[in-house]
Amino acid sequence: MPKRSSIQNILEMAEYKKEGRLKALIVTGCLAQRYRQEILDEIPEVDAVLGTTAYDKILDAIDEALKGHHTLTLADTDLLPEVETKRLVTTGGHFAYLKIAEGCDKHCTYCIIPKIRGNFRSVPMEQLLSEAEYLAEQGVKELILVAQETTLYGKDLYGEKSLHKLLRELCKISGIRWIRILYCYPEEIYDELIQTIKEEPKICHYLDLPIQHANDEILKRMGRRTTKQELIDIISKLRREIPDIALRTTLITGFPGETKEQHEELMEFVDEMEFDRLGVFTYSPEEDTAAARMEGQIEEEVKEERQAELMELQQEIAFDTAENMVGKEVLVMIEGKVADENAYVGRTYRDAPNVDGLIFVNTEEELMSGDFAKVKVSGAVDYDLIGGLI
Repeated sequence: MPKRSSIQNILEMAEYKKEGRLKALIVTGCLAQRYRQEILDEIPEVDAVLGTTAYDKILDAIDEALKGHHTLTLADTDLLPEVETKRLVTTGGHFAYLKIAEGCDKHCTYCIIPKIRGNFRSVPMEQLLSEAEYLAEQGVKELILVAQETTLYGKDLYGEKSLHKLLRELCKISGIRWIRILYCYPEEIYDELIQTIKEEPKICHYLDLPIQHANDEILKRMGRRTTKQELIDIISKLRREIPDIALRTTLITGFPGETKEQHEELMEFVDEMEFDRLGVFTYSPEEDTAAARMEGQIEEEVKEERQAELMELQQEIAFDTAENMVGKEVLVMIEGKVADENAYVGRTYRDAPNVDGLIFVNTEEELMSGDFAKVKVSGAVDYDLIGGLI
C-alpha cells in the first residue's frame, strides 16, 4: 500500500479514536518499521507502533494501550515473527495464503524491502506443514504460497533451494486441492521445481513471474539479475516443459532514464511473449532507494501514457486468450453465488484470487463456496469467462 494511503488510513483511525469509536490504535507493518518514532510523535492517538516481525506482541500492546501506556517495539529483521496462536482465515475460508519466507536479498534499486524487512529468511518446513494442516482442517482447499521471493525458499536453512521439497510435502495434506505459487524470481527457477510442478496434480500450472522490464539497460539500472534473452529462455523453457502453464507477470513503466525506444522494446516483448496475465505499475520513487536518486526521472503524464499503452496491448492479448478457452472443459473453484441469478462465480487454475479473471457458471444446482465443479466454457467477456456445469 502506498505510504500516503497508509498514513491517511492511520489518520482516519485516529479520528475514530477521538470520537470514542475505538479504544486502542495499533500501527504495524512496513510503515511502522520505517517511521516508528515519527508516527508516535506526530499522531498522539496511536498507542503502539510494532515493527514487521513484532506481530506476536500485538496482544501485549493492546493490554498496555488499555492501561494508557504507549508501546514502541522495533523488529529484529534477522528474525521471523513467533506467532503460536492459530490463524484466523480472513480470505473466505476456501483459500489461504501461506507465507514461506520473510525479507529479501535481491536489493533492486527501486525497492526498500531489504532495509525494512531484512535479508531473506525461510520459515522452517515443519512449521509451514503444521500451519498448512491446520488450514486444511479449517476447510481451506487452496494454498497460495507467498514471500518476497518464493523460489529461493530453503537455501538459507537447508543449503539448497528447497521449494520443490516443500511442495511435495504440502501435496500430501488431505483436503488441499490446489497449491499456487506467487512471486517467483525468473533467475531462481530451477529444474527440480519445474519437474515437481509437472508431476504433482495438486500444483496449479500457474506461475507469477515478475520481470519488471525487458530492456537490458533498464534491467541493469533496476538491479535485476536477468537479461532480456535470459527472460525469453526461461519463459520458453517453462512453456516447453509445461505446455498448459499460465504465466502472470508485472512490469514497471517510467523507470528513471527509460526512453521512448526502451518503452517500445518492452511493448514488443509483451506482444511476442503473450503473457496470460499481466499488471503494469508506474514507477514511484521510494525514499532512501538508489532509483529515487537517479537522474532522468520521468514525468507522471508520460508514465501514465506508457502504462495505458501496455495495458491496452495486454487487453488484446487477454481477450484472444479468453476466446481460445471457449469450448474447453475446465475445473472451477466456486467463489460464491451471483445475487438474484442462477449463476455462480469461480476461478480456474489459471486465475489467482483478486488479481486475475473469473468464470461465471450458469446452473440451477446449489453450489457452495469452495466446491469444485467441471464446467464447459461457452463464452468470454473481456478478461472473464462464461460456462455451464457439465
